[in-house]
Amino acid sequence: MAMSGGIDSTMAAVLLIEQGYQLEGVTFRSWDSISKACMERETGCCSVDSIFEAKHIADSLGFRHQILDIRELFKEKVIGNFISEYMRGRTPNPCVVCNKYIKWGALVELADKLDCQYIATGHYAQIGCDEGRYYIKKGLDATKDQSYFLWQLSQENLRRTIFPLGTFTKQQVRQMAAEHGYVKLSKKRESQEICFVPDNNYRNFLHDNSPEYLNVPAGDFISTDGRVLGRHKGYPNYTIGQRKGLQIALGQPMYVTNINAENNTVTLGTKDDLLCNTVYVSDCNLMKISNIDKPLRALVRIRYRSKGGMATIEPAGKGLRITFDEPIDSVTPGQSAVFYQDNDLIGGGIIDNYQQNRCE
Repeated sequence: MAMSGGIDSTMAAVLLIEQGYQLEGVTFRSWDSISKACMERETGCCSVDSIFEAKHIADSLGFRHQILDIRELFKEKVIGNFISEYMRGRTPNPCVVCNKYIKWGALVELADKLDCQYIATGHYAQIGCDEGRYYIKKGLDATKDQSYFLWQLSQENLRRTIFPLGTFTKQQVRQMAAEHGYVKLSKKRESQEICFVPDNNYRNFLHDNSPEYLNVPAGDFISTDGRVLGRHKGYPNYTIGQRKGLQIALGQPMYVTNINAENNTVTLGTKDDLLCNTVYVSDCNLMKISNIDKPLRALVRIRYRSKGGMATIEPAGKGLRITFDEPIDSVTPGQSAVFYQDNDLIGGGIIDNYQQNRCE
C-alpha cells in the first residue's frame, strides 16, 4: 500500500483492511529540496512530515510500514526528465513519469520482495478488463479523476493494481475519514502543486537545480511571420499558451505559440494562432486495445484539466497522428495526449514538438 500520509492513501488502506486484505505500507523518500522557498513550504507527498504521518497511520491501523529511499532513481527519471524537457523548450508532465518509474516501478519491485500479490494507491481511477486486456477507467468523481496521469502503465502493472477509491467521490472519502476518526485529515486542504516544487514556480526550481538553465541568455520574441518584437528572459521561462508575465506591450493580448530552444526564440501570436487540428504523438502506450492499425475514433485530452475533443487517431511512422474534429488550442510539446472511449482509457502518447510537425 503506497502511503503519502494524506487522506486518500489513508482511506484506501482502511477500505482494504475492511475488505480483508493484509497490508504492507510503504512511503517513498524521493526528494530533498535545496530551495529556500521550498523548504519554507515543505509540504506534499515527499516532505518529512508526510513520511512520519504515513508511518503513524500505518502503526495505528496495525500493519508494517517502511520508508523506501528512491532519491537517486527519482532524480534520474523524474527530475532529469523535468529539467531536460524544459531545456528542450517543452513542458514536462512529471506525474506521468513518476507513475511509470516510481509508483509502478520501485513499488512493484518492493511488492515482489515482500511477496505481495497486489499494489494499491489512493488514485481516483478504476481498473477494467476486457478480452484479457487490462485498462484504466475513469474514477467515479469527475472532478478528481486521475486516469489522465496513468496511461503509461503496463498490462502487468494493471493486473496487479487495486484502486480502492475509484468508485467514491472526494466528499464521500472525506466523510468516511471523519467517521473513522481522521477528522483533521478530512478537513485538510489539498495541494495542487508538483510535489518537488511546493512553491509552484518551476523557474525557481530550474534556477536551483539546473546549471544549464542559468546559462541561457536573453533572446528574441518574434511574431508568427518571423519579425522581432522585443527581448525575453530566455526560452525556458515560457510555456505554450502563456499570456501573463511576458512583459511586452503590443497593443493586444499576445500568447506564446512556439518555443525554439536551438535559436532561443519565443514566438508570440494571437489566441487564434494557438489553434490547430492535427497533433503527432510518440512513445505511445495502449491499454484497452493492443494496436491501432486503422483509424480510431476517440475523445482526446491534451492536458489534465481539458475536456478534450473528438478526434480520429491513425498510425504515423513510429507514432500516431491525431486529427481533431474541431481546432484545439494550446497543444504543448512534452505533455500527454490521452485517448478515451466513454469512460475507458484506450492509451496515450507524448506530444511531439514543432520541429517534428506537431500541428498542420
